Amino acid sequence: MSDQAAETTPPEPVVRERHGRVELVRINREAARNAIDGPTTRALDSTFDELTEDQDVWAVVLTGTGERAFSAGMDLKAFVSGDAGIRSSENGFAGLTRRHFPKPLIAAVNGAALAGGCELVLSCDLVVAAEHATFGIPEVKRGLAAAAGGLIRLHRRIPLSIALELALTGEPIDARRAQVLGLVNRVVAADQVVESALELAEKICANAPLAVRVSKEIMMRSLDLPEHEAWKMNDEKIVPVFTSKDAIEGATAFAEKRPPRWEGA
Repeated sequence: MSDQAAETTPPEPVVRERHGRVELVRINREAARNAIDGPTTRALDSTFDELTEDQDVWAVVLTGTGERAFSAGMDLKAFVSGDAGIRSSENGFAGLTRRHFPKPLIAAVNGAALAGGCELVLSCDLVVAAEHATFGIPEVKRGLAAAAGGLIRLHRRIPLSIALELALTGEPIDARRAQVLGLVNRVVAADQVVESALELAEKICANAPLAVRVSKEIMMRSLDLPEHEAWKMNDEKIVPVFTSKDAIEGATAFAEKRPPRWEGA
């Protein structure tokens, strides 16, 4: 390949790094503020399909490239040009917003998370944000609406009155306010956001993976259930945990005062 051809080859829209049991997934369109177009949707969709099945991955961190934006949401230029790939996944926007991902998913918000970018954050379980990060669903300013989960999930994470204000004015909030409201778990310096998210993921991965997955599933599914149905689901889902090899290993390791050796079963 010539130098000229190499210079014109676009970068991969999604790049990945393995950190022990944690996979770091990075949206890699810095020049477009990590906005989501068709190729990026397909890449993320395929990536999360693979990570669902990869037994060596126990937790995932999702971030963007650079410090300007986690993701600006849907690539409006691609949308106007008729890029049908943006909305091609049955798993929702960016192959994620309608996906029931079974493993812990942490957003490392390295900048603005707006529109679909904020909806990607809402698809994650935990959020680590840079001090300069912002969050918002400004779709109404463009004659659109937050159709990728923002109008469904935001008021489950923060008070309804504040969620309505964000949805109807389109105005963003900063990371510190998002933390006070409960949307963000940790706020850190910009150069520490990915490292902090990886550290959080590693703390999760120190625990038994089956117990972690079932704990996530029970908590998320119980949100939509009456309490008596939640108890029934809880009792059904918890049985494999208490009868697992890891349950015996956890008790044995505690008694022997050593770190447990998890099998994930």
